[in-house]
Amino acid sequence: MSDSQPLFVRLPASAAEQLERIASSSGASKREVVTRLILADDLTVGRHAFHPAVEPAALTPAQAAELLQVSESLVLELAEAGKLPGRRLDSHWRFSRSGLLDWLAKGEARSRTK
Repeated sequence: MSDSQPLFVRLPASAAEQLERIASSSGASKREVVTRLILADDLTVGRHAFHPAVEPAALTPAQAAELLQVSESLVLELAEAGKLPGRRLDSHWRFSRSGLLDWLAKGEARSRTK
């Protein structure tokens, strides 16, 4: 009895062409290419579900700066001047994500250059 079995499959034309190119460039037969793919340790069979990271409601100055695409020093400068909505908790500033986006949407930003 043989260690192999015949397998007949229909592939989409683009996949068949890609298999042909891989086999041709590697010097391996299509059977060898498919066997290597199936027996490789890194082949994953199954499904994957993507769960995006939860965006925090309260932001640090660095996170606020990233959200607004400005420097952290500018965020702190505007917060200290009362021009950017935020709260000081002891020595730490925190900013509401929705508050910053509302502030930005209302056009309350002032230019640093005069």
